[in-house]
This record gives sequence, C-alpha cells and structure tokens, in this order.
Amino acid sequence: MKRLITSFGLSFALLGACVAQAADDAAQCAAAAGTYRSGVIVKGPKFAHGQFRKGVELSHTHLKMKADQDGQIYDVAIDNVFASGFQAGQREVPASLRSIRVADRVAVCGQLYTRGGVGIHWVHTNCGKRPTPNKPDGWLKVLGADGRSGANLENNSAYCGLFN
Repeated sequence: MKRLITSFGLSFALLGACVAQAADDAAQCAAAAGTYRSGVIVKGPKFAHGQFRKGVELSHTHLKMKADQDGQIYDVAIDNVFASGFQAGQREVPASLRSIRVADRVAVCGQLYTRGGVGIHWVHTNCGKRPTPNKPDGWLKVLGADGRSGANLENNSAYCGLFN
C-alpha cells in the first residue's frame, strides 16, 4: 500500500510539473504576442520548397500536430531559415527538425491561420523586432518525457538580414 501511495505521489508531482511548464510556456507565448499550442506529432516532418529572397530559398518544414487544447490537427509550418543548423542551398529538412518523430510532443508559439485547413506558422524568432499578433516572436520546442520544454529549434538569427 505504501508503494502504491508513493507511486501516486510521484505521478501527481510529475503531472504538476508538466502543467506548470505548459502554463509558463503559454504565458511566455502570450507575452511574445503569439498563440500557444502543444500536442503530439501525428505526421511529419516534410520538406516544402519556397520562394527565393536575396538568393536564399525560404523553404519550410511541415508537421501535423494534434493539439492538447482543442484536439484539432494543426499544420505546423516551420520556416527553415530560422532552424538550428540551417544552411543556404539546403534542399531537405534541417537536421534539428528532422529529429522530430511521430508521437513526439511539441510546444509551439506562433500565429494561427485557417486558409486550407487549421494551422500555425510564424513559429520562429522575429529577429528582435517588437512582437505583434501578425508577427509574434514565436518558437518551436520539443517536450521531454517529463513535460519540460527543450531548446527553441527556431531561434537561428543568422538569416535575419534577409528580412530587413
């Protein structure tokens, strides 16, 4: 019985830590003028070509995520130029995003959209500009088994000059 009570206690403590982490991430996202969603990856990652700006292709990676908040499947559109390890001329999903697998849990902060389905984009740095709901200071983080957020995978500022 004591073992069962200890097990429940540990489970509740872990659940409390997960809820607190999600609340912190949601608050940080709101402060960055974004919309927060977390959930489980159901499909992806998939590379998509894009337009060129100043000789650099603005390609994307797409994931499908079932959101904790409303159970909807969101298309998460990720700008590759802001991904950790992105290289100009790269014609594939950057390594930092390629490591995301079906059944992984992620947290995203960005801008919701509804054209062609339900999705979220602008899940990347806004290069130090004042965040607005149309251009939030977004992010993408993989959640660990303990519910804690990993590093922002969309914080590469090396290509911010493309948008000035």
